Amino acid sequence: MSFPLAFEKRLAPHPWVRRLVPACSLALSLLVTALVLSSAGADPAKALAEMARGAFGSPYALSETVVKSVPLLLTGLAVAVAFRMRLWNIGAEGQLYMGAMACAWIALHGGAVEGHLLIVLLFAGSFAAGAAWGGVAGFLKARLGVNEIISTLMMNYIALHLCDFLVYGPWRDPDGYGFPKTAAFPHAAWLTTLGDTRIHTGLLVALAAVVVVWLIFSRTRWGFEIRVTGENPEAARYAGMGIVRNIMLVTLLSGGLAGLAGMTEMAGLSHRLQHAFSPGYGYTAIIIAWIARLNPVSMVVVSFLMGGLYVGSDSLQIMMHLPVGMVYMVQGLILFFVLGGEIFAEYRIVWRKGASPCPIRSSS
Repeated sequence: MSFPLAFEKRLAPHPWVRRLVPACSLALSLLVTALVLSSAGADPAKALAEMARGAFGSPYALSETVVKSVPLLLTGLAVAVAFRMRLWNIGAEGQLYMGAMACAWIALHGGAVEGHLLIVLLFAGSFAAGAAWGGVAGFLKARLGVNEIISTLMMNYIALHLCDFLVYGPWRDPDGYGFPKTAAFPHAAWLTTLGDTRIHTGLLVALAAVVVVWLIFSRTRWGFEIRVTGENPEAARYAGMGIVRNIMLVTLLSGGLAGLAGMTEMAGLSHRLQHAFSPGYGYTAIIIAWIARLNPVSMVVVSFLMGGLYVGSDSLQIMMHLPVGMVYMVQGLILFFVLGGEIFAEYRIVWRKGASPCPIRSSS
């Protein structure tokens, strides 16, 4: 039996569609969120106002939102670099953990290094560790044809459990009362903070990475090769572009950026490696990259708003006494509708008789 509704790709979406669809998606997500909160016995208007106040309602709230946005921006850039080439790097979380572990090792064993040189080593080591972790998946893809979605996802679990092994085992602080964490880093391995806030110089690193990635995408031959290879590998091969070389370089850069995110969390905030320090930044990064349409500049705004969602949800749990499961549900609803709405920016629904079930075709 044929289905009369079909998705038809928009050849050139009108600018008003780009503006209207996200606004409608956000409004619908807030409506459903209000219904869920109401069913849980909470006042929806008060709860949503509390989320906004917790994320943006004071200088402290704004600073915490900025702090959350730093790893989100770096991991968002990491996956966007790979996605531009149609390489589906789902492993930013594991690459972030590898960067954090490299940062911890250098900070705890680099006592002979003084001053800013230690910070430089932390950045270099974390980038290298994340790049190496991403490069393994790149090598498997380029040389053996292994699906990068599977390899990067599985490597996440390896990295997370390796971190747990270290903080529960050989790296555990003997004076830490049994908690799974390392000893505190020396102050020379701490990133400088802005005034009395927790905003650290990792923010400058993230913004610099935005500029670098934007320049690569828009102003370099390599960025052109990345785009062409992703859109048409056969045409890229015919033009003499190095497919294997580009896969390796892209996965190295992607993993390195995620590794820097781990370093900023360690040297900028916790100042020690500990169990489950990431709430899933590497996975949220995938959503950030798609909402921003892989545009590095747009990711600055999206990462800030996503950081506000994290901080606002925490405030919702503390001030409204909602269970953590409800907080995660609110986060998921907002992300689901905002991301799902992107389909309607690219496709429109048409009514036609005799159509196959939900085919996707381009307008003639």
